[in-house]
Amino acid sequence: MDNTKIRNYQIASAIFVCILGTLLHFTYKFFGENNFVASFSAVNESVWEHLKLLFFPMLLTTIIGYFYIGKNAPNFLCSKTLGIITSMLFIIIFFYTYTGIIGKSILFIDITSFFVAVILGEYLSYKLMITNFECNNIIAIIILTIILICFVVFTYFPPNIELFKDPVTNQYGIIKI
Repeated sequence: MDNTKIRNYQIASAIFVCILGTLLHFTYKFFGENNFVASFSAVNESVWEHLKLLFFPMLLTTIIGYFYIGKNAPNFLCSKTLGIITSMLFIIIFFYTYTGIIGKSILFIDITSFFVAVILGEYLSYKLMITNFECNNIIAIIILTIILICFVVFTYFPPNIELFKDPVTNQYGIIKI
């Protein structure tokens, strides 16, 4: 597989994820708090809901990319899955580390960390795709499916832990005001 084609796809993917992820922050309200849209859009300001802004666009570029370059890069699905997981972990770890140190969140830092997470995940995916990294695509599909199910289920039935708590309202899940 041509590394240039993979690189260009990953760059396009990163740009697409940044744009769509930003838009998904607003789609739940824009579509009148539609329950279907809630499954893949942020329904509150919790860290968990903001992970959707990363996961669903990256999942979409993974599906599209599989048909575009994935058949020629045998480790495509695993590489993209590891990129998604790395991006999500970066957001969680970075957010709780910096807010733990300074005692509050800063919108500019939160937004910047989203973009950094996207770039980090897409870069890791690219680096893995151009190596001889071997993996099991079935495991990657199972992991992505489990994460997807968790996002949908926890939108409506979130655990009462900090990751799911809206810092603005101190509530969990879909908030009806």
